[in-house]
Order: sequence, then C-alpha cells, then structure tokens
Amino acid sequence: MKKLFLFAIAAVSLLSCTKQKPHVPTLENADPQISRVEPLSWWADMRTPLTLMFYGNDLQDARVSVEELQVIGTDDRTGDDVLGNPHSTSGIRIKGQHNAESKNYLFVDVEVNKSGNYLFTIEQGDKTAQWTYRIDERRKDSRERTSFTSADVVYLIMSDRFVDGDPTNNSTDNTLEKGDKQNMDGRWGGDIQGIINSLDHISKLGATAIWPTPLLLDNEPAWSYHGYACGDYYHIDPRFGTNELYKQMVAAAHEKGLKFIMDIVTNHSGLAHWWMQDLPYHDWIHQYPEFTRTNNVFTANHDPNASQYDLKLNESGWFDTHMPDMNLDNPDLLQYFKQFAIWWIEYADLDGLRVDTYPYNEKLPMSEWCKAVREEYPNMNIVGECWTRPASNVAYWQAGAPNLDGFNSNLPAVMDFPTEEAIRQALENDGNFWGGGLTRVYDAIAQDFLYANVNNLLVFVGNHDMDRIADVVKDNDPRRVKLALTMIATMRGIPQLFAGDEYGMRSADITRGHSGLRQPLPEADKLTDAERDMFDYQSRLFQFRKQEPIIHNGKTLHFASRDNTYAYFRYTDDGAVFVFLNAAEQPRIVPIGNYEEILAKYNQQGVDILSGDITDLSKPFEVAPLSAIVVKINAAK
Repeated sequence: MKKLFLFAIAAVSLLSCTKQKPHVPTLENADPQISRVEPLSWWADMRTPLTLMFYGNDLQDARVSVEELQVIGTDDRTGDDVLGNPHSTSGIRIKGQHNAESKNYLFVDVEVNKSGNYLFTIEQGDKTAQWTYRIDERRKDSRERTSFTSADVVYLIMSDRFVDGDPTNNSTDNTLEKGDKQNMDGRWGGDIQGIINSLDHISKLGATAIWPTPLLLDNEPAWSYHGYACGDYYHIDPRFGTNELYKQMVAAAHEKGLKFIMDIVTNHSGLAHWWMQDLPYHDWIHQYPEFTRTNNVFTANHDPNASQYDLKLNESGWFDTHMPDMNLDNPDLLQYFKQFAIWWIEYADLDGLRVDTYPYNEKLPMSEWCKAVREEYPNMNIVGECWTRPASNVAYWQAGAPNLDGFNSNLPAVMDFPTEEAIRQALENDGNFWGGGLTRVYDAIAQDFLYANVNNLLVFVGNHDMDRIADVVKDNDPRRVKLALTMIATMRGIPQLFAGDEYGMRSADITRGHSGLRQPLPEADKLTDAERDMFDYQSRLFQFRKQEPIIHNGKTLHFASRDNTYAYFRYTDDGAVFVFLNAAEQPRIVPIGNYEEILAKYNQQGVDILSGDITDLSKPFEVAPLSAIVVKINAAK
C-alpha cells in the first residue's frame, strides 16, 4: 500500500501506492531518507490518537508537511492505483512532532478527518524525502464488534508445530532459522495455510474461537519457532505466510463461525528486532551492564511489604537472554503498542487479544494500554497470562477487582491457573487421602468470590508451556483425561483446549520439555481407535456446550465429598446441568438426597449428553469408576 519515494524539491508528482516493505532506501547519500513508517496505515473515524513513527536517516528536526493525492490511473503491470496531483487538504493535519534521542526517528502527531491517500514530505535543508500513506474507511460497525465470551471454546494452536499447509515457505531467504523437522528445537513448518486447512476440524470439535501462538516475525537465529521474540510488530513471519494471508485466514474462520484471537507480547521483543540496531531512546528497553533476568515476583505489585528493588526487577529484568525487556514507562513506546494492537484488530478484523507474560509489564502503563484498546472497541475481550497462584494473586489482575491499593488493570479476562493446577493434581494420583482428589477442585472453585467476573476466566488443563494433561494423569489413563476435559467444558469461565488434547496426545519426549510436548496433530487417516474415541467424547461435550446458555452464564452450586467424587449444578431459572465426576477407581453411588435444595426446582429426569441415556435424578444410582455424567434438566412446571 505504501512505497518509498525520494525527491529533490521539484519532485515528480506520480506516485505508485504499493505495500510497505521493511527495507532500506535504494537511493544512497540522500539526506534525509525514510526506510519505514509505522503504523503501516490507519483509518478514519478512530478514537485513538495517531502518532506516526518515521524511521530513516537523519530525521531530527526535519520539516514535515502533508498533502492529499488523487488516483489518476492504474498501473498496467501491477493493477495498483497510480497517485498524483498532490494538493493541500483538510483531510489530515499535522498537530505536532518531536524528536527521539536517536536522530534517525521522528514522531509525528496526526489528526485524521477523512480517508484518502496522503503524501508526507520530510525536508532537511535542500534534501527531501516523501512517503505515501493510506487512510482507509473502517468496516461497518467495527467499533461495536463482539468478542470471545463464556459462550465460546478457545482452541490453542502452537503455530509452527500444528499443520504444515505450505512446505515451500518452511525456509526463506530473508529469515535466519531454516526449517528442520529433524531438530526438535527447530522450525517444523506449521503455518497459516495449515490453520486454514484445519478450520473444519476445529469446528467439528466444537471450538468456536482460535488462538494461535504469535505469527509475527521472530527472526532469532535459533528457537525462533515459538514466535514470542518479535522482530517486527507489523509483519507476519514469512515462514507462516503474509499479512494478506493472515487477513484471509481470519475471514475464512469467520465464515465457519469461528472467532480469532491474536497472541501479542508487550513485555519484550526479540534481540533480532530491527530497532535493536538503533533504539529510539536509551530507555526504550531496560538496559543493564550485564544480562539481568526478571525475578518473577509478581506479588511485588500488590504486596504492602514488598521492596522497590523486587518490584523493579520483576518489571525490568529480561525474560530471557534474547528477549529485551520493553520499558512501557516510555510514552512513545506505550503509544506504539496501543497503535500496534489496534492496527491489527482493524486490519485483520480480529475478535480478541491474548497478552503474554502480563504481570512482567509495568502495571500502570499496561492498565492504560488495556483501557485504550477497549475505548476503541468497547466489547473487545483481552485475556492476560497471569501465571501465578493462589487465586487471590490472579484475581488482582482482573478488571474491577476490589484491590485495597485501588489498582484497576482494565484487563477483562485472566487465565485460571489455580483451577488448572487443582484439576491436574486431583488426577495425577488416586486421591485417596485427606485434601486429595477432586476436593482440590472443589476448593479451587470455592475461591470464586475473589474474582470480579468468574465467567471471564480462561479455564484449561494444559497449554503450550506445560506437560500435556495426558502426560500428567495417573497411568496416563484416557478416562482421567476425559474427566479433566469434562470439568473445563461444564464449569464457569471460557474453556481453552490445546491442539492435540482432543486426541489425548502425549508428549513425544517428556524429558525435552516444551519441544517435546509441542507436536503436530496426528494425520486423520492414521488415528487409533483410542484417539477417535477421545475426539468423539470431546466433540459431544463441546458441541453440547456451544448451544447451552446455562453453561455459558448460569450460576454454580457445588457439593463437597470425601470419596474422590465431585458434584455441581450449573443453573438458571429455566433449567440446570448436573455434573457428577467419579475420579475413584471404584463405582460410586450418587447421593441424590444431598442435592434436594436445588433438585426440587427442576424436573428430575433428563438426558445424559455423554451417553444419550435418560437419567432419573429422583433416586440414587451408580456411576462407574473414572467416569462422569452430564445431565440436562428443565425447570419444573
């Protein structure tokens, strides 16, 4: 959409409008030069203030002006618009500009009044650089877009390890790490086309939203496959595809009723990010005389006894040796990250955001960041990875929490790590001891009073950073895996599945940690009977959940037990869903009489959605070892 043009003052007026690419100018010894402008484009009718970051050669104190361009023809070779006849305009106005510490940056504040093609002119002495910039019209009702909610099931994809839909892009000339499926720690070729090819599979499972790990450029020389060391916040990694293909993927997902969540990182970039060769400011990142790792002390954010030393190290220490820690207290960086997130939502028509390593960020700027995104998109859900425990520590980070220090994160959703831990610990042994087994889950749900919104918790039993649930449960028993998935499908919150768990996958090599568990899906024509059975079980669960508002927004009433069972009702005035889980290795009798306080309000016959059998809840009955029932009942007439 944009292309670089360098001119003398008597500039040629015809400009070709093509996609901006991250490269240096071809004209040497011109002063000034522009090699990139970010954001890549913008839209009319946005509430977010627009600050353009110009990067080039010696832009400090340059004079900036802007004119509107008209479409005067079409390029016969490319089909692109040919632009010309620059003229003064009220469609866009420069409000101000300021330098960075590096002379090669210039920040320009712009007021946008209407869409169009605009020509920015940067002048230094008798030398001139020019750049075309596009302002588009927003999609209809873009501001009011809906997001993922407790009515959804999120499907997490480890992008490089999922499905290789286009083997031709596994290695590219302009990226350092090449594809190598023999290297467990290397790139394997999963890509955007592979996700597109899998949309029917995801929909059949009953998932309604997709969360892929980051697809932006990560150009580290090794271990770049995970995507969490960003090298360019505005371009998709070519080993995954292109910006345009990303947008097509989101549109294809929408056509199948699937929402799309972008995984972003504000806490750190990668060492290979282009700006690391020339930082705008010394404090654009946190710098130390030698490598200094974060201490991971998230509690320093709310602990009244915490030292400033611990808090500073948590916020400013580096996550890893190749991940420079960003300083969100720098206002230009904070504005950059606000715009980057909003740009992708608008450009690709996204439905939500997931923020990696959330409590490592400076909390006040991140609160401002969340507020800015939601001021542009009031219904936008954002879930933060707050990997901490107990529940009180996680609840602190959710918007609206009644925190004693008055802090409001403006972060709508958090990941429910305490319940994840409880479920895994409940199923890793036989649970026949005081406080063991499913009483752990009961105790975790009993902490719901701490959360501002329990329906906006992301509930899960595994992800790309922890051993798979089938690795953890006792004897790797698939029945225990089914119990875990039954819980996240029926309890409060938003279920999140990790790709492969629909088949009960185990790590290829559990001793290899992350690389061992991040494996591709099995090929459809090579599934075992056990894998098909696991998929069918979960598909019944999640397809039922997709259509059941009682599960989406109903209240919870649960009952304690000391025999490694767990019973709860999700209920509304219209009906209830009764869930009984038996994690014991012996049959258990359902003590129906214990539930009279709620069963009296409903018909006591319903359908077990897992077996299809009619279930009579008027009298006790037996549930087999390591199994569950999920019974839908209607309100009594």
